[in-house]
Amino acid sequence: MSVVEDKPGKVLRVALLGCGVVGTQVARLLAEQADDLAVRTGARLELAGIAVRRLAHARPGVDQALLTTDAMALATRPDVDVVIEVIGGIEPARSLILAAMEHGKSVVTANKALLAEHGEQVHAASRAFGADLYYEAAVAGAIPILRPMRESLAGDTVHRVLGIVNGTTNFILDRMDGSGADFGDSLEEAQALGYAEADPTADVEAFDAAAKAAILAGLAFHTRVTAADVYREGITEVTAADIASAKTLGRTVKLLAICERSGDGVAVRVHPAMIPRSHPLAAVGGAYNAVFVEAQSAGRLMFYGAGAGGTPTAAAVLGDVVAVARNRLAGTRGPELSTYAELPVRPMGDTLTRYHVSLDVADKPGVLAPVAEAFASHGVSIQAVRQTSRGDDALLIIVTHEARDADLAATIAELQALPVVRAVASVMRVEGEEDQS
Repeated sequence: MSVVEDKPGKVLRVALLGCGVVGTQVARLLAEQADDLAVRTGARLELAGIAVRRLAHARPGVDQALLTTDAMALATRPDVDVVIEVIGGIEPARSLILAAMEHGKSVVTANKALLAEHGEQVHAASRAFGADLYYEAAVAGAIPILRPMRESLAGDTVHRVLGIVNGTTNFILDRMDGSGADFGDSLEEAQALGYAEADPTADVEAFDAAAKAAILAGLAFHTRVTAADVYREGITEVTAADIASAKTLGRTVKLLAICERSGDGVAVRVHPAMIPRSHPLAAVGGAYNAVFVEAQSAGRLMFYGAGAGGTPTAAAVLGDVVAVARNRLAGTRGPELSTYAELPVRPMGDTLTRYHVSLDVADKPGVLAPVAEAFASHGVSIQAVRQTSRGDDALLIIVTHEARDADLAATIAELQALPVVRAVASVMRVEGEEDQS
């Protein structure tokens, strides 16, 4: 019997809020895979309408009769069962999602910014109105990471999540590593290829990655974490010299989202870091994403794939739509977000990390002693020192043992004031390898 002949008679109507890069692909996949989706869910998924800002905008392949500019009316229509939100940003997305749940709709969203800033309010509404809330596409595009964290690892204890969760910055750093180009040239290439927006601030200043880190940390540690709790440092200050220095030490530079249990709390941060080329994340090139999870019983797990793009993200959205459709037909709901642990989020200054420091100094005897004293005075131990002479100058590269970030930062401040140090050329954290202290 063919799929078409065996199609279920039940119908679930879907409202699509937003018809940009992702929304267009969601609409296309819903139409092209209608028969297969019907068999998988037990009901046909029919688009009830698509909310857009401008009706006149060209949308090839999208049924113009479905378009409306009244998103609120569409999200709360009595005949709608599932609402998909791919508008992005805080408003009107928040109001639309809350209204949809109040009217009994299941909600699927890809909105990382909303979840990172107002996740508690949105989840509270989900509980209050008994509405499903799924958001796999909000982090790492097509990579299935949130559902494994929320369901598959629910019986385990996650200690650390280390990830490359922004494709734009990974492409830029990968190009800098491969070609020796500087940040500006690599950014221009990313923009020309469509990997970076005309205004790349959200990506290169790590706002995007910080929002994703907040979501990952909340799921991993059963604790409320917002974007404001995440220490954030972008890649705009990473230089070709930093990349070259990392290479000489057998490392590469990546923008990492790091979520970890730290003492009696959790630490969540996003910043560029040097990692060994032997680390699994070092091989993640181009605009791809990967998330490395360390759990007590499951051990080390890695999730890898396309982290952005219309079709991959739409695939993650459709996966959530199938899940909420099945739940709706069965009269059940998916698992709620668990925040029972309520662990405090520790400040960056209390986080243990390591530094790679490059100093421009005079090439003469006696330079190393005051530099070493600056580290010692703040309780920071030096793991390795390498000096390269350049005429009357020298480049001093120091890698520390693990120490409190506040103590490392205080050391850098003291180094900048030393007469023997002409300039602190660069400072970068080191991750992904065992400290030898």
